[in-house]
Amino acid sequence: MRHVALLRGINVGGKNKLPMKELAAMFAEAGCAEVATYIQSGNVVFSAGAALAKRIPGLISAEIAARFGHRVPLVMRSATELAKVVRENPFIVGGVGGVDATLLHVAFLDVVPSSSQISSLEAPRFVPDEFVVRGREVFLRLPNGVGKSKLTNAYLDGRLKAVSTLRNWRTVLELVRMCEA
Repeated sequence: MRHVALLRGINVGGKNKLPMKELAAMFAEAGCAEVATYIQSGNVVFSAGAALAKRIPGLISAEIAARFGHRVPLVMRSATELAKVVRENPFIVGGVGGVDATLLHVAFLDVVPSSSQISSLEAPRFVPDEFVVRGREVFLRLPNGVGKSKLTNAYLDGRLKAVSTLRNWRTVLELVRMCEA
């Protein structure tokens, strides 16, 4: 079964440097097959059985800490789950037509937030940015760009009591394509 590991905060602004070749090797050493990375921001597509996939976040995070000294959160999705994210983006499917895909992002969460945690997000505070929480994803439309948005990982993590990692829509689509290859 194909899976995607999404690491947060590596190779950003010269911090938490982690060569993708070494990251891919860690997945292979852990027993994963067909390991491929996408860009330098910590996206890994791989094949593994369910039991191994469940252990990957802990194994890889521990290995990165041992080799590089970074504490790196890692969020997982199966290929099926990632394809569902693409099919159900509320800003595209059944949502606002003609949305510029360059404005779309997804924050992947490690847990499903409760309804009270979701209610704690203050949507009016972020206008013109928009978001929709569905399961373990926060779909975002950021008209002024991700760099100017106040919908940060720290905000989402604090309000939703989760670990989040953000990907732009182009990256999400490419990861789905890689899973299907």
